[in-house]
Amino acid sequence: MAKGHRSQIKRARNANKDTRPSAKLSYARVSVQKACYVLDVIRGKDVATALGILTYNPRYASSVIKKLLESAIANAENNNGMDVEKLYIAECYANKAPTMKRIQPRAQGRAYRIEKRTSHISIVLDER
Repeated sequence: MAKGHRSQIKRARNANKDTRPSAKLSYARVSVQKACYVLDVIRGKDVATALGILTYNPRYASSVIKKLLESAIANAENNNGMDVEKLYIAECYANKAPTMKRIQPRAQGRAYRIEKRTSHISIVLDER
């Protein structure tokens, strides 16, 4: 059973759009598992604390996520007019992206596959 015309369905879906400031990085050259280690640490923290954690975290993913968080903060400040002091990380997650397949030559003419994994990382901020 149809729930209305296609344009009505689209209009209803677009009416409840999320207006929270966010930033997304597609095809980041870091695996989902490694990105999630860093994202789990900063989830729910305020932005100043999260930036401090990311600055001194030795993992490679933390430098990528720090840049993304700074972008989300700039979006909140410039596009939504929010106060930076009140911002916190409401959501942050990493989704699987396409994997690059490469070949590593091995002994006796064999070839091993190397999978260079990528991820889509998203950060959503909100005001307290």
